[in-house]
Amino acid sequence: MIPNFHRALRAWFRECGRDLPWRRRHDPYAVLVSEFMLQQTTVAAVIPHFERWMRAFPDVCTLSMADEQDVLSHWQGLGYYSRGRNLLRAAREIVDRFDGEIPREVSALRKLPGVGPYTAAAVAAFAFDESVPVLDANIIRVVARLANFKKPVTTAAGKMFLEKFARSLLPESGGRLHTSALMDLGAMVCRSGEPDCSACPAGKFCKAEHPGKIPVKPPRATVIHERDVRGFATREQSVYLTLSPGPRWRGLWLLPHAKPGGKVLGKTTFAVTRHRIQMEVVRARPANGSAPFPFDRLPPMPTPHRRALEMLIERAR
Repeated sequence: MIPNFHRALRAWFRECGRDLPWRRRHDPYAVLVSEFMLQQTTVAAVIPHFERWMRAFPDVCTLSMADEQDVLSHWQGLGYYSRGRNLLRAAREIVDRFDGEIPREVSALRKLPGVGPYTAAAVAAFAFDESVPVLDANIIRVVARLANFKKPVTTAAGKMFLEKFARSLLPESGGRLHTSALMDLGAMVCRSGEPDCSACPAGKFCKAEHPGKIPVKPPRATVIHERDVRGFATREQSVYLTLSPGPRWRGLWLLPHAKPGGKVLGKTTFAVTRHRIQMEVVRARPANGSAPFPFDRLPPMPTPHRRALEMLIERAR
């Protein structure tokens, strides 16, 4: 079964696989960057950011010497800024501990900041062609359906089963192609909800009786609604911002907190994990501890604040 499965999967991938910029090179640094960016972010959103990042920080040594504010500025639009800070920390550790060479062993990769089990396995597979099980959301879906696994995939037992089954599917060599093919199969054919089974190259190997009901996941967490009032204070062609102390958006510049009741200039709603936040921007005076920034030279800001500010600046002009 396994050799036939590999042949069918490889043939499909060579004809239908996605052309992604980080797949055009097997540079371990490029792979590491792409995997950090792809954590909780879609491929479509990552592509333009990846290309700009590689122009600004073309290798691990260049990144290791970068200023954090510059790194966060280039991370704008990707969200979850702790990933950008961890990538910077990882680059510095690679230079300090590994002489600038990204390690290929999963155990060594796991010791880098921000590198968990999935990212370590993905770097080993894509950068070094290691034949290791890589379990992202797409591959978990494929593997769970192939095995007709009807238990929750987020439990310890579920994760252990899926890793063992995924390992049983591995080829002796060629982890890069195998992992890429499984990932694309999950993204393009074995999709969330009802898959396109008629187009699946692995259909005759799949045991799923009702694939649309697999994988089994726990109920979604309750959404927490928040109201956040921010102040828009200006002087000539500058706006007053405050540096976030964290934990949310630590190291980024924000519109300062303001008291409710002022003239509302704009509203926007955005989500952070399970928090749904309605942000109101009101006319305000400069807050204590805030600093002015010219409209055309704004510092690194989280996307909701930057978009709200850009809209207000455009109106002010």
